Amino acid sequence: MKIALIQSDIIWCDQSTNIRRAEQLIASAEIADLYILPEMWSSGFVIEAQDVAQTEEHCEALQWMVTTAATRGCAISGSLVISQDGKYYNRHYFVTPEGIVARYDKRHLFRLGGETKRFTAGQDRVVVEWQGVKFLLQTCYDIRFPVFSRNRVCGKSYDYDAIIYVANFPTAREIAWRTLTAARAIENEAFVVAVNRTGVDPYCNYSGGSVLWDSFGQVVAQCGDKEEIVVAELDIDELYSRRRRFPTLSDGDLYNIE
Repeated sequence: MKIALIQSDIIWCDQSTNIRRAEQLIASAEIADLYILPEMWSSGFVIEAQDVAQTEEHCEALQWMVTTAATRGCAISGSLVISQDGKYYNRHYFVTPEGIVARYDKRHLFRLGGETKRFTAGQDRVVVEWQGVKFLLQTCYDIRFPVFSRNRVCGKSYDYDAIIYVANFPTAREIAWRTLTAARAIENEAFVVAVNRTGVDPYCNYSGGSVLWDSFGQVVAQCGDKEEIVVAELDIDELYSRRRRFPTLSDGDLYNIE
């Protein structure tokens, strides 16, 4: 499976321009099976959710994801600010040619940035399977909470094969971004596809650093600090082979998340 990491320079609260940027980046790159956009890719990390939130039925960015997936015969992943029943969600979508197949509402809201004041946290862990590959959907601050993302194994069956992290992770914490994304790959015997933004917003600078790690914490592909799209191969057969040779999760602790 070919994965495209779309490291975009998000324009603050400008949905139409951000959609065009995503279109241009996709058009400029090698064809992929799955395209991954950053967190809140159509607006930037906007805490005042009421300024940008739309319902699913009226969200131009979400409709673009659905249309593009259907037209290109691909999947697209990324998060948007969504309003539903009077509440706001940082909602991570996984869209295939058949339409929206998974929704993950960010569980760990970034309290220090004010996200908890405006948004409602999700409760459910979401794994989606597409083209025989199982993906765990995660968003930005989730990366600091490894219990929630812990892979589970029963016999030879693993809960997922790869974690998708979409993020707006600032330059000031780029060491944490690099370290934690690698750690999540190693400890879960899974790929980690971590897609960050670049550029600036009214509050932070962003240095990108989007990366695809394999289950040994080795870099498969990565972006620099500018806007770009990188396409790489997700070698699932090699992942399964490594799990057979070095099955560390078989010795893991058993627990439930309350």
